[in-house]
Amino acid sequence: MGFFIRHLHQHIQKLYNEQQQSSTKATEPFRVFRGQGLSVENFDKMKQTKGGLMSFNNFLSTSENRQVSVEFAREGASKNSDMVGILFIMTIDPDVCTKSKIPFADVSQVGFFEGQEAEILFTTHTIFRIDKIQQIHDDHTDRLWKVYLTLVGNDNHELNTLTAHVRDEVNLKAPIRGWSQLAFILLKVGEPAKAKKLYKILLQKASSDKERLDYNHYLGWAYDDMGEYSKALTSYERSLEIRKIALPPNHPDFAQSYNNIGLVYDGMGKYSKALSSYERSLEIQKIALPPNHPDLAASYNNIGNVYDNMGEHSKARSSYERSLEIRKIALPPNHPHLAQSYGNIGNVYRSMGEYSKALSSYERSLEIQKIALPPNHPDLATSYNNIGVVYKSMGEYSKALSYYEKALQIKKIALPPGHPSTALMEINIELLKKKM
Repeated sequence: MGFFIRHLHQHIQKLYNEQQQSSTKATEPFRVFRGQGLSVENFDKMKQTKGGLMSFNNFLSTSENRQVSVEFAREGASKNSDMVGILFIMTIDPDVCTKSKIPFADVSQVGFFEGQEAEILFTTHTIFRIDKIQQIHDDHTDRLWKVYLTLVGNDNHELNTLTAHVRDEVNLKAPIRGWSQLAFILLKVGEPAKAKKLYKILLQKASSDKERLDYNHYLGWAYDDMGEYSKALTSYERSLEIRKIALPPNHPDFAQSYNNIGLVYDGMGKYSKALSSYERSLEIQKIALPPNHPDLAASYNNIGNVYDNMGEHSKARSSYERSLEIRKIALPPNHPHLAQSYGNIGNVYRSMGEYSKALSSYERSLEIQKIALPPNHPDLATSYNNIGVVYKSMGEYSKALSYYEKALQIKKIALPPGHPSTALMEINIELLKKKM
């Protein structure tokens, strides 16, 4: 199979080089189409990432014949009620292909449709930006959609920096490739229930204290993300007990255990216990880690959260600002954790009634999120809402309404229908309109 993939890639590259010499596609942007079925679940995820990136991990067969592709999409929608038909409409800029070494080839003379479908074949892992998603009004089905895509290059500096950072984190925290690395990736992309199932299986098969320690730790993380705090606490404490036997008392891994136990207590509203765990974690980190390590920033941020929840806003701001100082040094300039820091500082200023400073912090957070996150990510809705709240507090109702409506627009896309957060946003908009 590996030989076949390599051979096909080389064949596409050869055809690409030959065809670029004579074709108008060598210089002018053009469109191709692809029709297929997609599960409703995956389509809902695609709608939530509109404006973000998607990759076709296999060789990508497309057509210059729109109608043939529409028929494939209809066929995909007709398979069962859990499928929708998708017509991908792809804009291809040959300059991007050349710069990023993305070969494509007209294979209509060798493909199954030979001259009829005008088939264009792209190599593997071609990346597109999702520009627009619209329903197609069709006499045959109401489950037909068109998705506009634009081919993007692989030389985007900000994307590459963030990708490298995430890849390094995965390799560091799950160095053994296989099921454990897949489970960790599932945690990182917000699939804790799936990660939990994998870690429970891995824990049953664990053959060393190191494996039992790690799997209990990440199982606790999964339970915490799912809101099952008592189970999370049990898993984290099991991991901590193994560490106490296997490691010296100030080993940096202890800091991780105490930090995560603090997170659970924080989620349970037991703030004094959370603060005690966070401070124990920070003490160990100060001994074991360099002064600008990202884990110290996380601890200061968590301590700030507890102080904020306890109403001690000055202490919260001090902790948040220390966290931000470290993150500016340790992380890429558009990392989402920087947006988190600015947002938290904005929250404190807002609680203290210092609205101009709160607005400045929220706007900086939003700037980073617009670069680092897909345009319909829920965190963007939070930032728009926060800015709206500040403008409302300042009596600038028209500006507040504008930001509330932006937040609502994202919530309607990113959250399931009838979600309480969306309903609350709609109520706040109506209340604000009555003030105007």
